[in-house]
Amino acid sequence: MNKVLVSVVEDDRSFRESMGRLMRALGYTVEIFSSATEFLASPRLAETACLIADINMPVMTGLELHRRLIDTDRAIPTILMTAFPNDVDRARALNDGVVCYLGKPVDEERLTQCVCAALRSGGPPEADP
Repeated sequence: MNKVLVSVVEDDRSFRESMGRLMRALGYTVEIFSSATEFLASPRLAETACLIADINMPVMTGLELHRRLIDTDRAIPTILMTAFPNDVDRARALNDGVVCYLGKPVDEERLTQCVCAALRSGGPPEADP
């Protein structure tokens, strides 16, 4: 098992567990969180090499989580996902340095490419065409 930690923040339980299984199948160590607040309080925060987060979550969105990490000098290469993609969020995410902005359902091959880019320390920001 790869020691690289991928953290998944997703409020939908079935999607969160599915993402966890996928990341484990790809050989990564995975932690899953049901909210941004739970992730920010985690002792594993500093170990996270790649963050995969949903955009549309209650209390704190994935965009807000990414910005909070940047603002507190704890930036983590981040992949944001959403069932409701839009140009405004896409532009904001990419301008803030998100590695990938993906629509749901997520294409596993594309997600795998994004995780690899994130682990290369955030190659150029990319978005779905």
